Amino acid sequence: MRILVTGHDGQVAQALAEQAQGHELVFTRFPEFDLSKPETIEAAVARIQPELIVSAAAYTAVDKAESEPELAMAINGDGPGVLARAGAKIGAPIIHLSTDYVFDGSLDRPWREDDPTGPLGVYGATKLAGEQAVQASGGTHAVLRLAWVYSPFGANFVKTMLRLAETRDALNVVEDQRGCPSSALDIATAILTVVDHWQREGTTSGLYHFTGSGETNWADFARAIFAESARHGGPVAEVTGIPTSGYPTPAQRPANSRLDCTRFAETFGYRAPQWQDSLAVVVARLFGGAAASR
Repeated sequence: MRILVTGHDGQVAQALAEQAQGHELVFTRFPEFDLSKPETIEAAVARIQPELIVSAAAYTAVDKAESEPELAMAINGDGPGVLARAGAKIGAPIIHLSTDYVFDGSLDRPWREDDPTGPLGVYGATKLAGEQAVQASGGTHAVLRLAWVYSPFGANFVKTMLRLAETRDALNVVEDQRGCPSSALDIATAILTVVDHWQREGTTSGLYHFTGSGETNWADFARAIFAESARHGGPVAEVTGIPTSGYPTPAQRPANSRLDCTRFAETFGYRAPQWQDSLAVVVARLFGGAAASR
């Protein structure tokens, strides 16, 4: 199957490139493909003629989005709608990646797909707009909400913690935000599971949550990262948990980013491993360990 994947240098796109044996992946590249310029989106779809689209590119600078709302909306809100509509014209279904930031974090349980949304900032609002644009496109779609994504690729929390520990013995990390760390390697597996399911059973549209199994907070996540790093002789640091108020940022983060992934598991028959197990795989890869194989 020919699959158009946006965001060629993103974490999920790179994980897909590793795992998508048997499929022809065509990755878009900036500036030839620019989500803020609809004409480049339509031209790419017309040229590539994909059988399926994975919409993985996004404006992800959460804090910077507060000062660039128009650009964030063009990329996260309007662009995915153009992409989905272009796909619908040629019968190509789309798998669109969204975020836990569409919620305000106020519930005391994991968020379900039908819970009311309420973004706290520009990034979440634009990603919610993108979801809605894809759903209104008229084509078959699966919207996957993700959270706390990390991987061996690109910039992410795991790599940031390891980098900081190279020069610092102690770190302050927020401990009153809860979520589900999600390996991009597992997300790629989930996307390909949807593709395989659609090929076998036929395409159906839906909204789903997908994250690593289990939950934690940022401080305990950091501690787990350093525990894994220590196993490979890597850098470690002492972690002190602090409240969100002790680390002010331009954009407000949801206190509860936990997502209920039951619908995805029941529909597609795949649930991510426990986040600790997936973290071990990623850290091993970062240090070139034998345990890195999947």
